[in-house]
Amino acid sequence: MLRTMKKGTVFRLVLLFAAAGLIIYLLFPLSSKKYRITFDQDKIDGKKRFLDSVAGKKNTRERGPNILIITADDLGKTDISLYGGEQVDTPHMDSIGEEGVTFTEAYATSPICSPSRAGLLTGRYQQRFGFEYQPRDRYPKNLLERLIYTYVVDLGDMFITEGDHRYPRQRDIDLQGLPPSEINLAELLGSGGYNTAIMGKWHLGYTDPFIPNNAGFDYQYGFYEAFSLYAPVDDPDIVNYRHDYFANKYIWRQERKGPCAIQKNNEVIEEKEYLTFRIAEEVDEYIRTNRDEPFFIYASFNAPHTPFQVPREYYNRFDHLGDENKRVYYAMISALDDAIGTILETLRSLGLEEDTLILFASDNGGATYTGATDNAPLKGGKFTNFEGGINIPCMIRWKGQLAPGVEYKFPVSLTDFFVTAVSAAGIPLPEDRVYDGVDLLPFVRGEISGAPHRALYWRSGFNKAIRMNRLKLILDTERGTTILYDLLSDKTEKQNVADQYPVITEKLKDKLRQWEHELRYPLWPHLMDYRFIIDGEEYIFAL
Repeated sequence: MLRTMKKGTVFRLVLLFAAAGLIIYLLFPLSSKKYRITFDQDKIDGKKRFLDSVAGKKNTRERGPNILIITADDLGKTDISLYGGEQVDTPHMDSIGEEGVTFTEAYATSPICSPSRAGLLTGRYQQRFGFEYQPRDRYPKNLLERLIYTYVVDLGDMFITEGDHRYPRQRDIDLQGLPPSEINLAELLGSGGYNTAIMGKWHLGYTDPFIPNNAGFDYQYGFYEAFSLYAPVDDPDIVNYRHDYFANKYIWRQERKGPCAIQKNNEVIEEKEYLTFRIAEEVDEYIRTNRDEPFFIYASFNAPHTPFQVPREYYNRFDHLGDENKRVYYAMISALDDAIGTILETLRSLGLEEDTLILFASDNGGATYTGATDNAPLKGGKFTNFEGGINIPCMIRWKGQLAPGVEYKFPVSLTDFFVTAVSAAGIPLPEDRVYDGVDLLPFVRGEISGAPHRALYWRSGFNKAIRMNRLKLILDTERGTTILYDLLSDKTEKQNVADQYPVITEKLKDKLRQWEHELRYPLWPHLMDYRFIIDGEEYIFAL
């Protein structure tokens, strides 16, 4: 009897220790020093010296033009009537290209917003300074949480990436942003005597070291996250459309909390007016206030990014559309176009059109996963390296300096915005770093012939691409997929010709490898992958 009791006790103890071990294993933190973020102090010191030298010379050079960069968020190329869109008329956006230059082959440096904006504001491929992936404010804290999100929570076509289970510590999560060693456009133009402002979406860091007011912008209005509500959800004059997938449910739950809050110069404010119009109003007011001094404005609209919300007045314009999703989407684009129209009218009424260089683009292609747009005839959309994800609408206008109605067909990059603006302002570039952008003005004026870039590159983990002349190579190195398109004859990317041109394919792979040798290891890991079925084929893209 005693022996039996001892055996039972031992068995229970074994079970207890096993359960305790399992609990410890499941709850053991996944945070790791592997993703410890440090910044190059020598580069930071060099940056300060350079900006000080620019500031010291600002009174000895001629005043450059005002610089106005207008970005849309997830706006597909063919959602704009100038590029053949038929669902919504966009006369104000169109007018920028009609009165200036329309780029038919403009590219974002990433098919997702935050890395793309990092490239735009620095003039450099964001992978050069480790901004390869979307920043995250949270990762799975332990294996149990990871398993729940992998096997229990319905993430739709998104899923937790396989492989390394180690994640950044909270200290390093807080340091995910545009590195202070980089010189962004506001810092450089501000040192050169410009008044600088951002209105709208930031998405380049949520904590104090990275917020706009600490990154060269004198004035800020908007939000720090990737998204925010356009208006209160209970506003009777606003039509809301809620998509039924995990990421969008999260967006609606966030409302205007934390980095989604509307802020003015880092102070949270209550905002009831439709955000697209408020951004335009803030831009208009800043222009009027600073009309007599050079200004740089980054008008960073979040439309038509989710959540889908639009004033009923615009919703009613599209009553011919039976699809509620598309109806709200195109109404949002119409509202965005009118908002941009008010900014253009302000410049005209103040006589500033000839004194202002306007650069307009979307940060990436349309988000096909919403079901509201498909980027047709382009293939794929946001998150993908197909043309629908990275070939974007792009126009520039500078009345009196650029001929109207120019259509430019050579490939250009969002990194070119930085160098073009700085060159127009008469400010030199530092020599301690590589710049990937070029000054587009002499090219579009016809003063320099040929293509501005020998090649354009993309990388987001195992997803890589290169476009060189008419050819574009897309690689998935995790699954061993190689795709080669001839974009001149196959812009819709239907025919993979890699097997027909093995020598060219290997040459492009080699050029891509050479470019990668110049890049920095990502500062933080990617957390999610996204699965697409396009033309009957499955593709996986790292977010």
